[in-house]
Formats: sequence, C-alpha cells, structure tokens
Amino acid sequence: MRYCKFLSTENGTTLPRYALVEQRGGILWATLPMQAPQEDLAARTMPPLAVNFQPTLLSDLQLLPPVAPSKILCIGRNYRDHAAELGNKPPTEPLLFLKPPSSLLSPGGTIVMPKVATRVDYEGELGVVISRRCHNIGPDDDVRLYIRGYVCVNDVTARDLQKTDGQWTRAKGFDTFCPVGPIVSDEIDPVEGAPVTVTTRVNGVVRQMGSTRDMIFPIAELLRYISSVMTLEVGDIVPTGTPAGVGAVQPGDRIQVEVDGLGILENKFASQ
Repeated sequence: MRYCKFLSTENGTTLPRYALVEQRGGILWATLPMQAPQEDLAARTMPPLAVNFQPTLLSDLQLLPPVAPSKILCIGRNYRDHAAELGNKPPTEPLLFLKPPSSLLSPGGTIVMPKVATRVDYEGELGVVISRRCHNIGPDDDVRLYIRGYVCVNDVTARDLQKTDGQWTRAKGFDTFCPVGPIVSDEIDPVEGAPVTVTTRVNGVVRQMGSTRDMIFPIAELLRYISSVMTLEVGDIVPTGTPAGVGAVQPGDRIQVEVDGLGILENKFASQ
C-alpha cells in the first residue's frame, strides 16, 4: 500500500485528506480516498469527503507530511563513510537523538535557515514508519510486523550549532528541519528483501548516493535497540541515518531526496 496526505478544498473549506497512491507510467497518482491513520486524530475527526474524488497527479496536489508521529527518533552516523567525512569514528552501538514533531515540513515546503546558524546541511535518509506500539522487540521477533512502511526524510542540520552545543537538540530541531514525504509505502522491504538506494541532489546535482546494505546497524537491529530503550508508538518515524556526501546549502538551493520506490521529496532553502 502507498498513500499520501494532502489539503482538499471542499465547499470553500480546506481539509487534510489521505489518498491511496499508484504508479502509472512511472508517475505517482493519488487514486482513491482512504481513512486517516489512527494516530492522526485531527484528520480522523474531519467530516466525510464532500466531493467526488478524481485520480490526480501527486504533483498537482498540495501535499502534507504523510505522518503524524509522537516522536521522530533518529540515528546518527549509521554509514561509515558519513561518520568519517565529519571526522568521527563509527559508533559501536546505535547513536540516538530526537527531532520534535514541530520540525516536520511538507513536500514542496520551504526550509528556513535560522539566523543563529552559519552552516546548514542537508541529510537525505530512509525513514521507517511504525505500525504497532512496541517495546522490547525480541531477538526472534519479526520486526516487519511493527513497520507500516517507509518514507523519504531530510534530516536538516545546523552543523555549526551541532558542534558547539555538544548535544544535538537545537541543531536538529528548528521548525522546518524535518521535511518528510511525499508518500508512505510498504511496497519495499529493505529488512529482508532488496536493499534500497538513498540519493540526494542539490540543484539537480547528485551529492549523496548510498545503499541500505551499507548501514552499520540494519533496520531490524535499530528497532530492537530503540524499543529496549523506549516505547515506539504507532506513527512514530525512525530516520535510519544518512550516507556520505552531506554539505552546506545556500538560500535558494533546491534539495531532492529520492529513495527507491518512495518518490522524490523536494524542498527549497531560504534565509530567515
């Protein structure tokens, strides 16, 4: 299943809606309305669809982040080459940090570069969307039972603040610093199936390209580790780390994060 979230104007009122997504001729289309996921209480309480829904190109919709997490639980330095490019040793166990849900940004939205930061970086990632509440996932449990699907994520980072602060909350947590989308899909399986490629382009030029096969800690190990520390709730997102090739951006730069089977997450940067 693939789905998106978008704004729909019905009888003069704008409402958030969800729709199933299909690929037609290599292009993503929203084809049928669907009920909001259980964690998205605001969308679930909206009145029934008041207009006939017609299949629509995703590019013609005003897309929203297709997730409503209680938390965004990120993994740092999960690709050896990325750890090395920033002068760090690969971690010996998963390195966890949080981004607040207030940092979420829609596909097509503008990433605002705060005045207090002198360097802002992109970090394209594969995100895991949680389907069931889980705690202490066992070593023999199939972690795929807890995965609703996958999504493109850009873990935007104020790199200078990350270094000066020591801990990463401020550097990672500014409003607009977590673009997510355009769809959630369970039609890829990087846990037991084929690995997927994460590609990031800046102004059309490839800057990052990495495979999930290169992760230091694979997805199954990450979910077991995280769930031994804290409970993952339905709808939570786990961005799984970024490949080598991160770099600074300038106002006006256009960023694209593409993951096999998940479409392209595109945003622009602007100064505050």
